[in-house]
Amino acid sequence: MNMPLESSHLPSSLQQEQAPLEEMPITKHLVALRQHLFKVVGLLLVLFFCLLPFANHTYQLMSEPLRAQLPISSSMIATDVTATFMAPFKLNFFVALMLAMPFIFYQIWAFIKPALYEKEKTLALPLLVGSIGLFYAGIAFAYYVALPSILHFFMSVTPETVAPMTDINSYLTFCLKLFLVFGLTFEIPVITLLLILIGLVSTQQLMEKRRFIVVGCFFVSMFITPPDALSMIMLAVPMWILFELGLFFGKLIEKKRSIA
Repeated sequence: MNMPLESSHLPSSLQQEQAPLEEMPITKHLVALRQHLFKVVGLLLVLFFCLLPFANHTYQLMSEPLRAQLPISSSMIATDVTATFMAPFKLNFFVALMLAMPFIFYQIWAFIKPALYEKEKTLALPLLVGSIGLFYAGIAFAYYVALPSILHFFMSVTPETVAPMTDINSYLTFCLKLFLVFGLTFEIPVITLLLILIGLVSTQQLMEKRRFIVVGCFFVSMFITPPDALSMIMLAVPMWILFELGLFFGKLIEKKRSIA
């Protein structure tokens, strides 16, 4: 009968990798998690209050794409008494959250790092950095490309007898939804690589199902974008391109594995 190996009989390097998993009780994990959460909340509060004096200016920057499309006789309006305060307040928190995102991801990384082996660490860190960069790229694409184009389309189809006057809260909700959708969409290459790395799918399987994935991109974008063809296309096409990008890097990883 095979007897279980004692930890003293294992190689020292393997003992060092397994020790944190075996010796650290759940209470210490919770204490460590609480410490990381305190750091995240602390940074968010500092950034929020530092940015609060510039909240109105930040909202002006956010509303610039809309104000550029409005007729001269039109302007943005507030349909609620508290809207003039709450809209910049909400945007200020969103900006603080976006600025703190690298630190938040770092705290997540610091929390799970002890549970990873060296090979997993070398793969996780580039994916973590890449996901942050892609999330910012998605928000930038939404603000500089998608948002002006979508607003221009809606303003161009407005009847001549209607004066467009958008509520500041409605506009903010629309923008934040658009930013989050594009930010998460730009994570597709990272998700594709993770699926390939863990062996759930192969690049060959993804290539065989490419036509279904492309149709799925348009199907998903139809439900999470405003009800117009332009918004759907401006989300579906980047989704497709990003999938192809993830597939390309997945092929490189599989080729490297086969050589090794």
